[in-house]
Amino acid sequence: MAIFLGIDGGGSKTACAIGDETSLLGSGAAGGSNVVRVGESQARAAIAAAIRQACAAANIAPTQIQRTCVGLAGGARAEVSDAVRRIVAESVSGEVQVVGDMVIAMEAAFGSGPGVIVIAGTGSIAYGRDCHGQTVRAGGWGFAISDEGSGHWIGRSAVAAAIRAVDDPKASAQGAGLLESLIKSWQLSSREQLIMAANATPSPDFSALLPAVLSAAEAGDPLARSVLTQAGNELANLAKMVLRRLFPEGEDVPVAMSGGVFGNSPLVRQVFYNSVRAEYPQAVIGAAVVEPVQGALALARSGGPR
Repeated sequence: MAIFLGIDGGGSKTACAIGDETSLLGSGAAGGSNVVRVGESQARAAIAAAIRQACAAANIAPTQIQRTCVGLAGGARAEVSDAVRRIVAESVSGEVQVVGDMVIAMEAAFGSGPGVIVIAGTGSIAYGRDCHGQTVRAGGWGFAISDEGSGHWIGRSAVAAAIRAVDDPKASAQGAGLLESLIKSWQLSSREQLIMAANATPSPDFSALLPAVLSAAEAGDPLARSVLTQAGNELANLAKMVLRRLFPEGEDVPVAMSGGVFGNSPLVRQVFYNSVRAEYPQAVIGAAVVEPVQGALALARSGGPR
């Protein structure tokens, strides 16, 4: 019986899925393993831990794995794919293929068919494919200039909004709750320390602030809700860029969401849905948040992107 492994190597989480030709046998998870984001050492530890957990759940030895597909941001770059292939080969046997995170997300959402997927995790990107196989992307150019609506973008925007609100008499009451949540999340004790941490070199992990922003929004904090509303609109704008270029006739197009931002924020999902549908009423937006690791497993089974 052939055994296959799919890996989704995100900036904040690594997900593994082991299966045979038809069934899911086991899964595992660990911390972030995107080598561009966390470095080779942390990526190696996270990937190994996730694989061990999945193999234990499936009662499968790593040497039984025939083919592995890994998806991660930057996976199309040779220096990234070579490093990840080497790391994975330390834990499993068989062929190892490395592709971009949007490739496995597209496979999970649409198989070989057309559609547009927006991924919002630590980073963000929109990716689409038409019925002729033509592909288009929008966003995903890195934290400094892009990744709109991502966990990193939300964390950074929340810090900026909370700091700004303190200086504005009309908004200071709104910003107090969010500011306190952000300070606690980074285990600091004052606004001044938050400012110093946000401007530190190297840049801090703004995406780690996402749970604090979500918690504040759920508690009704207007500033946190405003940041998440902005994120939903930014992600919708990425989707629209792809839709305009690939589907100019406005035909029925399946649209999917993926990533922790969508998965953890009903507000972001609703704003995204409303904004896309306002301009593209024929877009068919899936309610479920796609799990890219399932696409990685499917590609491992099939031998690669079609």
